[in-house]
Amino acid sequence: MEKLLLLFCNWSTLGVCAALKLPQISAVLAARSARGISLPSLLLELAGFLVFLRYQCYYEYPLLTYLEYPILIAQDVLLLLCAFHFNGNVKGAAPYMAVFVASWFVLPLQKWIIDLAMNLSTFISVASKFAQLQYLWKTRDSGTVSSLTWSLAAYTCATRIITTIMTTGDLTILTRFVIMLALNVWVTTTVLRYRKTAVKAE
Repeated sequence: MEKLLLLFCNWSTLGVCAALKLPQISAVLAARSARGISLPSLLLELAGFLVFLRYQCYYEYPLLTYLEYPILIAQDVLLLLCAFHFNGNVKGAAPYMAVFVASWFVLPLQKWIIDLAMNLSTFISVASKFAQLQYLWKTRDSGTVSSLTWSLAAYTCATRIITTIMTTGDLTILTRFVIMLALNVWVTTTVLRYRKTAVKAE
């Protein structure tokens, strides 16, 4: 029974993550606008994903417990490029990409660097969610922000809590997923709240 639950959580997370950012990317492309999307939030999220993936690779954790992260990073990069493009500054993404690529090689140089980065990545990811929340609170408009994307992110955090408990038991990772679950739910409800407000205003 435990093996079946683990298998379901791993593969359902992978399946959901394969399409996680697609509703958001689709909404941005359809509107030809990145309105409602916080660039700082997106950049921080990408940094958090990158550190998390490098940490898992460094400690050689089971592949199925983090296989979705390369997919999420690719989707975030695509969304980032769309956001820069529709803000009229696609070349502005280049310095950030250079930093992300360089950090991939720097992080595993010393154990203390990767451990410190992992602990900081939780704060980075929290900052990412708060940047998006702050943007929503400020504009009171969810614009092209996809509530489906954020609710799917909450689901993947819930499944990863289960898989972490059942496999590595890594407390740092477990804490990260619990915090991310709460914040993803918070962003989802905020997006829905401002979407209803916008509909009423119309």
